[in-house]
Amino acid sequence: MANLIQSNVRHIVVHCSATQVKSDIGVKEIDRMHREQGFLSIGYHFVIRRNGEVEAGRQLNQIGAHASGWNDKSIGVCLVGGIDKAGKAEDNFTYDQYATLAYLLIRLRDLFPKATIVGHRDLPNVKKDCPCFDVRKWVKETIDQ
Repeated sequence: MANLIQSNVRHIVVHCSATQVKSDIGVKEIDRMHREQGFLSIGYHFVIRRNGEVEAGRQLNQIGAHASGWNDKSIGVCLVGGIDKAGKAEDNFTYDQYATLAYLLIRLRDLFPKATIVGHRDLPNVKKDCPCFDVRKWVKETIDQ
């Protein structure tokens, strides 16, 4: 796998797993799904489970596979959840997930001070609701206050 150069990181991209509340998956399951799609391994650097536990995916010095066209300049964080029973986008993340996300994003911003925090849907040409909430607004209200 190619190396991610710390000074090149411009974005920390928040994703969702596009799974229902009842699906408490983690790195192991997402790694399997991504390999089935032809990836070398899990595309995200971090996964935050329903209970708020954070699991490490790709190493921080490895280029991810989570945001086409942006992987060589971004870190990928995935929240488990994001859709309702009908498969529609839904902000159904737990309090524990949001608490862990805030903590993790603060730490990642310390490591990558030039990086902006965005949702996957905020990147150009992305036609998804991922991660099913306005990340930039949430960061301003939660982390930057």
